[in-house]
Amino acid sequence: MNIIDTHKQDAPIFAPDAFRLSDEDAALIAKTRSFGKRVLAPRAAIHDREATFPIENFRDMHPEGLLGICVPRQHGGSGASFRTYCLAAAELGRYCGATALSWNMHVCSTLWTGALADDLEMSAQDRAEHNARRPAHYRRIIADGAIYSQPFSEGGAAAAGKAPFGTVATPVAGGYLLNGKKIFASLSGAADYYGVLCTEEKPVLSRADTLYLAVPGNAAGVSVVGDWDPLGMRGTVSRTLLLKDVFVPEALELMPRGIYFQAASRWPHMFFTLAPTYMGIAQAAYDFTVQYLRGEAPGTPPVKRRMYPTKQIAVAEMLVMLEQTRALFLRTIAEARIDPGKDERLRAYAAQYTIMENANALCQRALRTCGGQAMLKSLPLERLYRDSRCGSLMLPWTAELCLDRIGREALYEAGESDE
Repeated sequence: MNIIDTHKQDAPIFAPDAFRLSDEDAALIAKTRSFGKRVLAPRAAIHDREATFPIENFRDMHPEGLLGICVPRQHGGSGASFRTYCLAAAELGRYCGATALSWNMHVCSTLWTGALADDLEMSAQDRAEHNARRPAHYRRIIADGAIYSQPFSEGGAAAAGKAPFGTVATPVAGGYLLNGKKIFASLSGAADYYGVLCTEEKPVLSRADTLYLAVPGNAAGVSVVGDWDPLGMRGTVSRTLLLKDVFVPEALELMPRGIYFQAASRWPHMFFTLAPTYMGIAQAAYDFTVQYLRGEAPGTPPVKRRMYPTKQIAVAEMLVMLEQTRALFLRTIAEARIDPGKDERLRAYAAQYTIMENANALCQRALRTCGGQAMLKSLPLERLYRDSRCGSLMLPWTAELCLDRIGREALYEAGESDE
């Protein structure tokens, strides 16, 4: 019985005892895993095939408390830490990568404004304003089930942190007028609020003047355009968001002026929260391969293929790669904090690169090992393969940008040049 249990698809990715999880954290992660298997998995294929947003998944998250997983406890949420959230997100990624990725966009609006913001330096006035504003943000989520998006990319260098955001907020009486465009805006048309990163209009635009505003999805001047028929992550429905003279009240500032820029500089792991989804996909590819070769995969004949040495070697190589990836993932989320050292920052880039590349490599190996049946859309592996390929392309830490930063920061100290 114990041998069979170790191959169950819904066994924890990170066993509570082995990874020293508290009882509270283990229960929260177990609830997330159960939700993924029970609710997300049966719906994943249809939303992938039709490229539709799984709004019912998010509606079902509300009574489970998953929309508020990182909302501080004093505001009615679970108060999950960065590490706990990452472990839970990996579990969701096993069952529906698109939902897990969209969930991350929503959760970041609470993680950034909550535990992460509490670590940052603010003036007494900024701190008081932030503490006065964020309860309304959390109340929308906890009481009303509001869903937040996190549109980031604009098609230029801003999302990579090399230029100010082109979406501009002009100060007016009582708030801002917002104008701009966000591409690949996940949850477009489904979000109740868009957490828009934009630049406060001044004579010279600067990244230091980045604002983080909650834009109501039904506000005048907000529109969603374009088709959505991508290779993978089809259920994120990441169409283009247009903002034309959208009035945003000051009360909808998610962070005070200048605080996002401080966060991006001092809390770099805030951009690592895309990686757990792909850690889950990597685990799912290995799980499927083992089940398939044992004749236990749902939707396939009960035919065992585990007796062939080539299959055994392939599984062994997959497990080695999976364990290497998990080890780096775990160390990285354990090190996440304000003002990490150079080694920790470089390791975060390395972990992001490794997870995104290895998730796809594991899916490739799984397809080759399982054979032709694995390409059928009635089975999850071909979807896992397509979803996994998208990870290396996601800003702000694409695979190319991670390598660029690792090489540059390893060879140069801050402020150093060859002049």
